[in-house]
Order: sequence, then structure tokens, then C-alpha cells
Amino acid sequence: MTIALERPTKKTRSAQIREQLGYPIIDTDVHTQEFEPAFLDYLEQVGGSKIVDSFREHLPGAGRFRWFQQSWEERHKYRTARPPFWGRPTKDTLDLATITLPKLLHERLQEAGTDFAVLYPNLATLAPQIKNDEMRRAVCRAANLYHADIFRPYSDRITPIATIPLNTPEEGIEELEYAIKELGLKTIQIPGYVTRVIPGFEKYPEEVQREATWIDTFALDSAYDYDPFWAKCVELKVVPTTHASGMGWTSRRSISNYQYNHIGHFASAGEAFCKALFFGGVTRRFPTLKFAFLEGGSAWGASLYTDIIWHWETRNPEILQNNNPANIDREGLAELFRVYGGAEFQGRAEQFGSGLGFHGQHLSPPNPGELDEFAAAGITKAEDVRDRFLNHFYFGTESDDTRAAYAFNQKANPFGDRVKAFLGSDSGHWDVPDITAVTSNAYSFVERGIFSEEDLRYFLSIHPLELYTSLNRDFFQGTAIEKEAEEYLNRA
Repeated sequence: MTIALERPTKKTRSAQIREQLGYPIIDTDVHTQEFEPAFLDYLEQVGGSKIVDSFREHLPGAGRFRWFQQSWEERHKYRTARPPFWGRPTKDTLDLATITLPKLLHERLQEAGTDFAVLYPNLATLAPQIKNDEMRRAVCRAANLYHADIFRPYSDRITPIATIPLNTPEEGIEELEYAIKELGLKTIQIPGYVTRVIPGFEKYPEEVQREATWIDTFALDSAYDYDPFWAKCVELKVVPTTHASGMGWTSRRSISNYQYNHIGHFASAGEAFCKALFFGGVTRRFPTLKFAFLEGGSAWGASLYTDIIWHWETRNPEILQNNNPANIDREGLAELFRVYGGAEFQGRAEQFGSGLGFHGQHLSPPNPGELDEFAAAGITKAEDVRDRFLNHFYFGTESDDTRAAYAFNQKANPFGDRVKAFLGSDSGHWDVPDITAVTSNAYSFVERGIFSEEDLRYFLSIHPLELYTSLNRDFFQGTAIEKEAEEYLNRA
């Protein structure tokens, strides 16, 4: 019996729920896998046979997979983090084929209850992190050509991201213009950061440089001014999204346990980028530009939003004066030490400031311009934090991630707001064993009292509609949900 004959003839529970809900469901994170022989044809077209040979020899992301070539002694010696393995659900052959065959994916999408999906192909998510400049740019260009071609016939229900390298703003702008203007792609993925060698270590061997790195998040303390890139996104009416990985960062460097390294790594990378955009003032300087962070869930977004407001309320320039060392009555402090201090305190008045905030470097006040760390973000009151954060940041969340409850807990969130979580199913990876269960998983949030029906609509429909039409009102024109998108825009 063939696989096709084994397919169910009745509607899945997800499809039935979609009919019941009566509004379009948008999945913002469906993973696909490139068919490598066909992709290499595109890579050769872009970079020639030498690039193809080098690609085969040094696969993108090879640094992440060094672990597999090392002995246990080498893993201990270099503390090489255990990378992902067995990342595809293989038990269902139909699901496995679906992630690499565009026609089959298009045909089956509604089995998951999904009307429209944004695709994050596997290689495309890795390509911007390739270290070699020539290889990185060639792979990104070839990936964009390949995906634009193979998914173009199915654009009524699916759209692939364009993968944009961003080691410099110039290379990002060049690929962005090509992908949008020449290929007609309409959504992009940028890396959430690039790793750069700390300048003081550039004179050391490559093995040292590989470890002596810093994380450049493009918006705070960056090596370059990325404002021209953000301006180009606004000009081309495209929303930057990121699917950044924090595997191998700091504590996520177990040499033996992938799960230890995996838990929380997308959220960690997303948070680093999100904080940089906020504190670096990008959301102030570009008031119409929104950003989306995929696969990290939304609990971290709710936590960060609350945390920034708490830090503003306890560390704003006015409140910070409560901590000014100039406030200290040193004579009064010395008298208290004399009266209440034991023998170990006597005769040490000149050292009283050690640990109390006015010893050594603390004796000199910092530059007044350095006191207000919220200045670049343009924050003068807590409501400004709300506007700079909630109006700009969206958080992709798997359909079975109950921690989305934090994002929709309006009683707990400052100002009674929802943090903008939306469906990013991660279909195609090991954590989605049944790609047809996406909508039924999400609807279980309502059945279990985690979401209200209204929350669910924001999660599945309103937030993604809001994001993708924020710069481009015609984003869904020509798609299966064009009418519903237009109705939403008219209401909004």
C-alpha cells in the first residue's frame, strides 16, 4: 500500500477546529529542509564549482558539529558543547516528506488547521552564521534563489523567509534589496547577533580567537552603525524576524547532554537581541518598525517586559540619586561605626567606604551623561517602556507551549496588557511529532482554561496579521486569506 493511500479521508481535528473558529490561522514558523542536490545547483550558479566543493567539505554550521569528529578526550580538552542530533521526526514517512516537498506541504497545510504559513528552511536559518565571508554570502544568495523558485507556485498559502547575512550593514542591505526587489520575497530572517573576535585577542592563534569572542547584537555597543539597515527595512516595507540560537553560550556548554544545552537557548539569544534593540534606541528611532523572535516562546518576553519596567522604576535618573555616594554623611557614619563597631572596626575610618559605595573609584562621580541608561531608548516614564516594547516586539510560540499563559496574563502584566505572542509551531522539528495537531494543540489552551477565546484569536490570527501588515498593507494580497486580512485592516 502506498503512503498516499494511507492518508486519512476525514478531516483532522485541527481542520475541524479551524472551521469552528471561523477566522484565519497563521503559523509563523514552519521548518522545511532543502533538497541538497538541487540546492547545490543554485550554489554553483551563484559561486561556482569551487564554492560547492568547499561547501561539501565544510558544511555551514560545521563548528557546531565539531563534537561528532572529536574523541571524548578532545571534547573534554576543548569543552565542545554537544550539538543537536536526531532532529527530525522520522516515524511518520508522510510528515518527513512533507517538510522537503513544497507541493506536499501546500496540500497538507490545512490538515494542521493552518491557512497561511511563514517558512524557515533549515539551511537558511544557519547560513548567516557562516564565518567565511565569501561562503556566507554565496550560501545566503543561493538559498534565497532556491526557496523563491520552489515555493513560488504555492504562494497563496506559504511564503519562505529570505535569509539575510548581517556581519556588516552593507552586506545586509545588498542581500535585502536583492531578495525583496529581484526575487519578490516578502519576509526576512536576520541573525540575532554575530560573534566577533575580541580585538585584544586578534593576535593570537585561531584556536584562541574561536573562544575569545563577543556577541554583537547590532544595536548596542555594536562594531557598526546598523541604522541604515533598519531604515532600508522600513523603505522596503519588510519586518525583520530572527531565529537566533544560543547553543554553546556560557552555561549551555555541556559536552555530553544536548538537552542541557538546548533548554532556553532560543529565548536567551532572542532576549539579548531584544534588549539591545530597546536600550540601543532602535524602537525609538524607527517607530513603525516591528521585530519578531521565533522559537523561544513568549514567557521570556513577558518577563523581560516586566523586568525593564521594574528597572526603570528603581534605576531611573531621579530615583538613582538615592544611591549617589555624595549623599553620605561620612562624619555621622564614622560616629556610628565608633559607637556600634567592635575592635575590628576601630582605627579604620579611612576604609569605611569599602563595600558601602564610596571607596576608590566610587569617590569620583561618573560622567552625568552615563547615569541615564534609558536615554537612548527615550524613556521618561513607565508608559514609554510599554510603548517602545509592546508596540514593536512579537514572540513566536509553539502550539503546545503552555507558558504562553504569561504573555496573556493581563492581571499580572504591567498596564494590563497582552505581550504579543503568536503561533510559531516549529513544525518539521523533533518537538512536533504530528504536524497535523498544531491547531488542536493550541485550542487545548482554551479547553484547559489557560486562554480565553479572545486570547486564542490574538495568538492564532490578530497578532500575526498585525505584524506582517504593519509596514506592508498588501502582504496577504493574492493569498488564500486576502479577504480576511483586508477585513482585519479595515477594522483595525
